[in-house]
Amino acid sequence: MRPVFELFEKWIDPFREPLDTAPPRGGLAFLMYFILQVRWPFVLMLVLGGLTAIVEVAIYSFIGQIVDMLEQGTRDTLFETHGPTLLGMAFVVLVLRAGVAILTALVEEQTVVPGFFNLVRWQSHQQVMRQSLSYFHDDFSGRISQKVWQAGQSAGDFMVTLLQVVWYIVIYAISTLVLVGDLDWRLGMLVAVWIAGFCIVARIFVPRVRQRAKDVAHAGSGVSGQLVDTYANIQTVKLFGSVPRENEGVRANFEIFLSEIRRFTRVLTSVRAVMALLNGTMLVAIAAAALVSWQQGLISTGHVALTLGLILRLNLLLGRLLGLLNTLFRSFGTLQDSMDMIVRPVVLRDADEASELKVSRGKIQFQSVCFHYGKSGGVINGLDLTILPGERVGIVGPSGAGKSTLLNLLLRFYDPEAGRILIDGTDIAHVTQQSLRHQIGMVTQDVSLLHRSVRDNILYGSPDASEERLMDAARRARILDFIPALEDRKGRRGFDAHVGERGVKLSGGQRQRIAIARVLLKNAPILVLDEATSALDSEVEAAIQDSLHGLMQGKTVIVIAHRLSTIAELDRLVVMEEGRIVETGTHDRLLEQGGLYAQLWLRQSGGFLSTGQLTR
Repeated sequence: MRPVFELFEKWIDPFREPLDTAPPRGGLAFLMYFILQVRWPFVLMLVLGGLTAIVEVAIYSFIGQIVDMLEQGTRDTLFETHGPTLLGMAFVVLVLRAGVAILTALVEEQTVVPGFFNLVRWQSHQQVMRQSLSYFHDDFSGRISQKVWQAGQSAGDFMVTLLQVVWYIVIYAISTLVLVGDLDWRLGMLVAVWIAGFCIVARIFVPRVRQRAKDVAHAGSGVSGQLVDTYANIQTVKLFGSVPRENEGVRANFEIFLSEIRRFTRVLTSVRAVMALLNGTMLVAIAAAALVSWQQGLISTGHVALTLGLILRLNLLLGRLLGLLNTLFRSFGTLQDSMDMIVRPVVLRDADEASELKVSRGKIQFQSVCFHYGKSGGVINGLDLTILPGERVGIVGPSGAGKSTLLNLLLRFYDPEAGRILIDGTDIAHVTQQSLRHQIGMVTQDVSLLHRSVRDNILYGSPDASEERLMDAARRARILDFIPALEDRKGRRGFDAHVGERGVKLSGGQRQRIAIARVLLKNAPILVLDEATSALDSEVEAAIQDSLHGLMQGKTVIVIAHRLSTIAELDRLVVMEEGRIVETGTHDRLLEQGGLYAQLWLRQSGGFLSTGQLTR
């Protein structure tokens, strides 16, 4: 059976490249975007669902025929008279029914579940990864990941339920109507009334179920996001003794979720009650009509058995169908909830025909750059700055002056609202984001490591680097003194030890040294240091500064540091205030001017100044 399994498992490639266009808005259009990429397994499921229903109806017709055979024949001649017919029935049950069931299981379990479910997840993940940094800052990471995951689950559940079960029940109901109506038109009319009554109930209740399901899915993702946010920041929660307050926040989200669940289940209970009354009424009516027709000699005993068997099965299937419609539209509501996040417009795209950035000299120019985070003003206002190739420039200024925003614009985490940024004369808006960031090495104050091994974290920017280069970067970043002692709970040691989510198993200084090793190994032509040594003690910082100074040779360097002593020896200092450059020059020259830089220097070296002095 293994070759057969593998044949069906390879039918859908979950990692196939997505279509050139982004997934569309609208639940049905979003679903069809994925289905049309792998349509043939679903076409086969449609055919198999219909065949399954037809075979089952045929089996009930066999019961009626057998009853008539028994009533009209004798024990001695039963097999002689009806042998071929009975063998045909046996073939349908043993071969055709089993073959359809096996093929259905193969398509559903070996093709759709591993293939289609994960195709939706993979392509949804790729769409989310195209989003800008602000997209991830505006929502819980747990909520985003949950919606990517549930998109595949809900899309797959919807299609399997629709084609394997709902379609089967629809074909069964139609076949029942045709067979019973062929026996007696009055019985057929009653079955038609029953099906029409079901359609009316579904028409009334299904839209309510769909909306309630969407509301439940959204509220559920809110609970999940709150939990992930609390767990991800558990150290801060415990540090501030905020467990009771966090529990209150989680409970508030749970209350919202429970409120939506109760509204949803009230609709479900109402529809089940209505269906119980409808089904009970129609069962009695059709059974009574069948007996009357038999009494009048219009149908045979076998026909009565066939009719009762079909309607009893139809009663079960219609009750199941309503529950399945609830499941169906719950899945669809969940899919719509995921879609709302996944298909948000990507606000920061590579330009059409964007080229690969090649840095030959490293000249950086900010030309009349304005950026306000979409507000009317503030942050960066008409900034002009040129950094020459190989120049080492420090960016200084009070908090909120726009220093980090300037770096975010250089890295193209955001696009300027006016002006442009050039590297070696090329507008960074016209190159690919990946190639831009490949040319920039950066170490930040808030170092975030991936929950992977130390080796993987260091190699993250240079995955093909040799072991020799890895060890050289580790030595220069002064991490070899603590790496051998690392061990995670699975017994992995040294460079193979995992560092925990965001690197929580390491101290701030250890995380920062690993980040420095990573940028040393990347060896990009432009180097950005944003408080790169703030978490280090003085002795380690002094040792690493030697390595950083060596790394700076031949590179264009931008350094942000609140400890002004760490940037005093740079080629030039640029002082920012309220989004503008207010001073520029060497350390000594700025001290002579007695401006904002001199005040900041005095504050660190000779005491604190008043707020009025600092803000001028």
